[in-house]
Amino acid sequence: MARKLAVIGAGLMGSGIAQVSAQAGWDVVLRDVTDEALARGRSGIEASYAKFVAKEKLSEQDASDALARITTTTDLDAVSDADIVVEAVFEKLEVKQEIFRALDKLTREDAVLASNTSAIPITKIAAVTGRPEQVVGAHFFSPVPMMKLCELVRGLKTSDETLATTREFAESVGKTCIVVNRDVAGFVTTRLITALVVEAAKLQESGVASAEDIDVACRLGFGHAMGPLATADLTGVDILLHAADNIYAESRDEKFAAPERMRRMVDAGDLGRKSGEGFYQH
Repeated sequence: MARKLAVIGAGLMGSGIAQVSAQAGWDVVLRDVTDEALARGRSGIEASYAKFVAKEKLSEQDASDALARITTTTDLDAVSDADIVVEAVFEKLEVKQEIFRALDKLTREDAVLASNTSAIPITKIAAVTGRPEQVVGAHFFSPVPMMKLCELVRGLKTSDETLATTREFAESVGKTCIVVNRDVAGFVTTRLITALVVEAAKLQESGVASAEDIDVACRLGFGHAMGPLATADLTGVDILLHAADNIYAESRDEKFAAPERMRRMVDAGDLGRKSGEGFYQH
């Protein structure tokens, strides 16, 4: 089993993937473009480990050992000896393609190149490399240390071996995997939650029901742990709007056409919990 992982992007998702991987025994290099971003990512990992220690879910020694397995760098060349690389940067195709062009040149010939994208077709990302058979989607969920699912996505040319290696990695860090066999925009999970959030936002915008009542309906009527609009606030209204736009651009399916109010919320900076206001006050 390969044990060297490189994670590109030290934001919430990237640092979370680094955290669970180091805790599972992987040697991890976490790369971002600035020392400030890396410091924030490492600080978040330290704080998360401390919470697990305080709750007696992790020993102080195990937390210390895991942290010692994580190195940070601004140098993309650090991916050169990684067995698996997981990209976890902003959900924009051009940004991801630029990274994968570089990874194709810098990584070992047998390295698996995975994207944490939640909505962009893997085939589009893989197309800029010379080894599309080794490119795969590995969609983790936030917060990574708590969420148990990893959505594995086949690009048009992803090999069985690449998929199997990525599943083995994801399962080694404690995740349960589902496989998306057709590379549709949004895959399975993002298509489902985006369609629900968009419809919920349309119902609220048109005055059919309040955000609170829509979320209560989903929690008590369908057994959801969290309503769609509360989920949007937790994930980021901007993130879900971007996902909806990506899926709509690919599918032209009207159920993914976000309502005007979601766009104005993003324009106004009302992004959910991270900004203090979204569909709810936080």
